[in-house]
Amino acid sequence: MLLAEVATTSSALATTRSRLAKRALLVDLLRRTPPQDVGIVSRYLGGQLRQRRTGLGWRSLSTLPTPADEPRLTVTGVDATFESMSRLEGPGSVLSRNALAAELFGAATADEQRLLAGLVTGELRQGSLDALLLDAVAEAAGVPPETVRRAAMLAGDTEPVAVAALTSPDPAGALAAFHLVVGRPVRPMLAQSAPDVDRAWASLGPGPVVVDAKLDGIRIQVHRTGDDVRVFTRSLDDITSRVPEIVAHVRAMPASDLVLDGEALAVGPDGRPRPFQETSARSATRDAEVAAAVTLTPFFFDCLHVDGTDLLDEPLHRRLDALDAVASSSVVGRLVTSDVDAARTYFSDTVRAGQEGVVIKAADAPYEAGRRGAAWIKVKPRNTLDLVVLAVERGSGRRTGLLSNIHLGARDRDGFVMLGKTFKGMTDQMLRWQTERFTELAEGPTDGYVVHVRPEQVVEIAFDGLQRSSRYPGGLALRFARVVRYRDDKTAAEADTIETVRALAG
Repeated sequence: MLLAEVATTSSALATTRSRLAKRALLVDLLRRTPPQDVGIVSRYLGGQLRQRRTGLGWRSLSTLPTPADEPRLTVTGVDATFESMSRLEGPGSVLSRNALAAELFGAATADEQRLLAGLVTGELRQGSLDALLLDAVAEAAGVPPETVRRAAMLAGDTEPVAVAALTSPDPAGALAAFHLVVGRPVRPMLAQSAPDVDRAWASLGPGPVVVDAKLDGIRIQVHRTGDDVRVFTRSLDDITSRVPEIVAHVRAMPASDLVLDGEALAVGPDGRPRPFQETSARSATRDAEVAAAVTLTPFFFDCLHVDGTDLLDEPLHRRLDALDAVASSSVVGRLVTSDVDAARTYFSDTVRAGQEGVVIKAADAPYEAGRRGAAWIKVKPRNTLDLVVLAVERGSGRRTGLLSNIHLGARDRDGFVMLGKTFKGMTDQMLRWQTERFTELAEGPTDGYVVHVRPEQVVEIAFDGLQRSSRYPGGLALRFARVVRYRDDKTAAEADTIETVRALAG
């Protein structure tokens, strides 16, 4: 199959809002894909390369060759080129990689260059979310979506599931062959969000429900077979070699085969969580000094397998019984209740103890992964700040022609200090308004990617927390910032100060 066919569909996905229309585009392409190309095409539609590392990045792509006039690249040829890049190492590898990249991008049309650059950088903005792709695979194969989602959960990946569904003479049978394998990570179950306990309770009540403390750590999934322990992240990356303390902790549990779901975080002497970036830095490094200075402690909230018995389809309360039997000393704080007042109090106490919030769960729900189901609902306290827009970035994909990502600043004496940027929470109406507004406020050249503006517009920003950052002069950055509303009732002089932000950071 020509890469141009994938690039055309990707471009159409980027400019289409309707989920039904997006799914139709995906189904059409999948049905036209030759069996030998299904794995690569499904991976590209999901916005990923098959190779974890290619050695290419933004700098490598800062200057692209003149695009080709006619498409001639094939998906198998492109995949082979990236595979060759991923295997290069040692003296001369940089030059060889650059030569391969120049040849590849020089043979690509403009549309194909956009696709390839997005795949390399991991920022292919096409709105083709994995859940939507799985539904498209189901429709193209003529099988129920639930069958495909379950297979993807157990496989931990979309590609093998797409290949099984779209190339087998018996798609249903091929998908049913996927099962939980201890040592192979499964996709984690995710939670929806609610603004408060009452709203979550209304979705799950009257109870009993399970109210778990939501810890500010990294999601981990541990697999144990005898003395062999593997630790995976939420994105299913294997970090076993970086976290020997978690491996030792799980080896001490009274079971030979285990699959547990939980969080790992750095905890201070007072039992309160350390800042998230300490946990993040510790889990991302093999540096002996960092490892010696920061210890990660695991806390588990689910049990998917124990000693030969799969528990995925068991109700949560039974999985928790199994969890308590093997990991009683390291379970996440939990309340089981039918009293909404008790849930509210538990939420307040949990936040006061330094945790992110709570996750309220249906006690009779099985473990379902692959999308945010209605059986788990997370509740966090909403922090907001009134900040000033310092600059804005030109949009891409569906936001082409609009001003999108905004740079956010807090007052600092006579100026402003940047705390991050966001494109979250913007409606179409808001995008049109801010494009007009920031064009009026533009300072200096307006033909670049970033448009600097006069610091006059105040915006209310919700965020989940703050973390230390060497990237910004104020030393802090917002986590998961999103726009609530623009504040035309406030002047920049009334925006929140960096001192206020530092006080929130503690």
